[in-house]
Amino acid sequence: MLLVMDVGNSHTVLGLYEGDALIAHWRVFTSHYRTADEMRALVSSLFHLDGIPRERVEGCCVSSVVPQVNHSLLRASRDAFDLEPLFVGPGIRTGLVIKVENPKEVGADRIVNCVAALEDHDGPLIVVDFGTATTFDALNAKGEYQGGVIVPGIEISADALYENCAKLPRVDIVKPERVIGKNTITHIRAGLTYGYADLVDGLIRRMIAEMDGPKPTVVATGGLATLMSEICEGIDEVDDWLTLKGLRQIYLKNERPST
Repeated sequence: MLLVMDVGNSHTVLGLYEGDALIAHWRVFTSHYRTADEMRALVSSLFHLDGIPRERVEGCCVSSVVPQVNHSLLRASRDAFDLEPLFVGPGIRTGLVIKVENPKEVGADRIVNCVAALEDHDGPLIVVDFGTATTFDALNAKGEYQGGVIVPGIEISADALYENCAKLPRVDIVKPERVIGKNTITHIRAGLTYGYADLVDGLIRRMIAEMDGPKPTVVATGGLATLMSEICEGIDEVDDWLTLKGLRQIYLKNERPST
């Protein structure tokens, strides 16, 4: 079995593959201060609760945008599974041609998403990831990475309202029935959902206008992708496990294990 981990700024998503089947997955908060022992205990408890023997894990692949936790992950993988994890980064074979000024600046999670999207679709593509930040990545008809866009995520926007506007409450991010709200909470929810959807659709339109060739397929992933796809007009498909799929594909490109 192969353990894959996508370490984001807010959450870490873990998945367990047996062959090409995702047989288990977990989402936990990302802590910048979790020690290797705490990480090992967390992973071990997840396996124990689902009745999965740790010794069946034969490989581990990690995408991390939080460098502070990488050492703890390395130690935890060695201690829990007796494995050296494969971290997505410079020198790792991905098969992705990256045509930007400094390829090392492109986040590991964005590379992983693009690798996975190209397994299921021909280019051109736009990949949208609704994470702590919302990222947009453009792939041309040849499947080459052309660049992208980064904007504050929906939850960051919600937190900014709460923290900087004394009379505004913190709200859950759900779609209200109407754009024109009847109370403060529905006012905020409309702005966070319908307003953010127009931001997403507007950026997609502008990216398409700058991309050559046929109209790209727009694939969305991330925690709020399903919600936003119900409002956005420009999203063609949602794949909740896009990043985990990409981690598995990159691991196979580099290790070729028998999982």
